[in-house]
Amino acid sequence: MILNRIGLSILVLVFISSCGDAPMEQMAPGAENEQASTNDPESEQIAGRWYSNDQVVLGTEVFAENCAECHGASAEGIVEDWRQRLDDGSFPPPPLNGSAHAWHHPTSMLLQVINNGGEVYGGKMPPFADILEDSEKLAAIAFFQSFWSDEIYAQWEQMGGTN
Repeated sequence: MILNRIGLSILVLVFISSCGDAPMEQMAPGAENEQASTNDPESEQIAGRWYSNDQVVLGTEVFAENCAECHGASAEGIVEDWRQRLDDGSFPPPPLNGSAHAWHHPTSMLLQVINNGGEVYGGKMPPFADILEDSEKLAAIAFFQSFWSDEIYAQWEQMGGTN
């Protein structure tokens, strides 16, 4: 049972990023917001979250172009049971909107899956290390986290969210 949960956790991580080489800059998620201080209200951090409105806007575009085909337009997933292996033995991409397992993993793990893909975890997600800029990867995460309830987001933070 524990091994099944571990395997499922790993699988979900892989599919979470279906949408690296060097590690992300040693910058906390959202730190680029501090660098781009403008009077534009959209560039302000969303209350209680690490990301800004601008990141969610960019993430909407990045997610639509790179992730939505497998994870759904609103990160809701496109398969009924993302926990069941497909006919080829791989796991389907999970929902990322807070209804599945993505919120169990810190930003560093989400970025690892985005960068390296999901094959290691039993999925088919391709790596995006050389496709997306670091800011686009964080924006994609901001986009799907924008669907998370405050309760799910708080649990994510308690589990080491922005680590």
